Amino acid sequence: MSISVFDLFKIGVGPSSSHTVGPMCAANDFVNELVKMDVLTQVTRIEVLLYGSLSATGKGHATDRAILMGLMGERPDSIDPSVIDSSIETLRSTQTLTLNRIQDIVFVETRDMVFLDESLPHHPNAMRIRAYADQVELYENTYYSIGGGFVVTEAEASKDKLVLHSSRLPYEFDTAVELLELCKTHQMSISELMLENEKVWRSEADIRAGLNKIWQVMLECVENGLKHQGMLPGGLNVKRRASAFHDRLKSVQQNKNVIATNFSVMDWVNVYALAVNEENAAGGRMVTAPTNGAAGIIPAVLCYYMKFEPTASEKQVVDFLLAAGAVGILCKKNASISGAEVGCKVKLDRPVRWRPLVCVKS
Repeated sequence: MSISVFDLFKIGVGPSSSHTVGPMCAANDFVNELVKMDVLTQVTRIEVLLYGSLSATGKGHATDRAILMGLMGERPDSIDPSVIDSSIETLRSTQTLTLNRIQDIVFVETRDMVFLDESLPHHPNAMRIRAYADQVELYENTYYSIGGGFVVTEAEASKDKLVLHSSRLPYEFDTAVELLELCKTHQMSISELMLENEKVWRSEADIRAGLNKIWQVMLECVENGLKHQGMLPGGLNVKRRASAFHDRLKSVQQNKNVIATNFSVMDWVNVYALAVNEENAAGGRMVTAPTNGAAGIIPAVLCYYMKFEPTASEKQVVDFLLAAGAVGILCKKNASISGAEVGCKVKLDRPVRWRPLVCVKS
């Protein structure tokens, strides 16, 4: 299974890669298939069935809203998060869903979106969408949101092994031992090896531009999290803390009498991570790394480096994200990045004597 760093770092919206990003992509793929079949304008009704974890925690993770936006033609990497609330409010007040911004149909949520107390065989995060012309079914497909924003159809899930890319990489690795051995043999750093692999799909200029775009979205997410205050959505009255925490850190930094310690380093990293986590919880723009739930760590470490290291440059941003991508690939290949599938732990494909426990929630 060949995996690109751009498969792991995907621009999207909160609060969950499995329950928000994946379902929006699946719904958008569904309407695009209707367009390809040239039947979109014939559709009079859409039915959405949610199973397993998507059903059990879907509303809390905004799965219903994400699917509706996907059916409207939106995708996680391009949607403006600020339009979601008003779009959903209009849909619910008018009971009109505009498929792919073209075809208006009546959509009654209590009738047309069903949360089922059952699971499908391939993965806990499952959804099925059907399109009808009056009583005639035009098209149906089943999708599994398998973690990190990755989505597979029923046909793909039935295969023994998921194939993301068919291209053969110059430096294939499935384990950390293989990765390090390749680096030693070819006298390359991890980021250099990853860059050579990525060149199979993109030019070096496109790789660097793409990763810098990823970094800019990460940075914007941190800045928004440090700026925004008030309560997080969800009804639990959870107060945002990153902004106040950040103000206290800046106050300490300006105090010449305070001696910096290792703990102050971690305070800065923690506040950056918290800012991302709060933006994610609020449904803001962010980057899976490799999931929404785990998205705070990578930008937090990179933010600290770029802020406090005088020699920090754009090149180091690319190197860092490539190296981090290699670790994410190892997690994806040897464990799981789906919280619904394995929870806050690693699911190993083979027995080992010892391996650190990694929390990779979706």
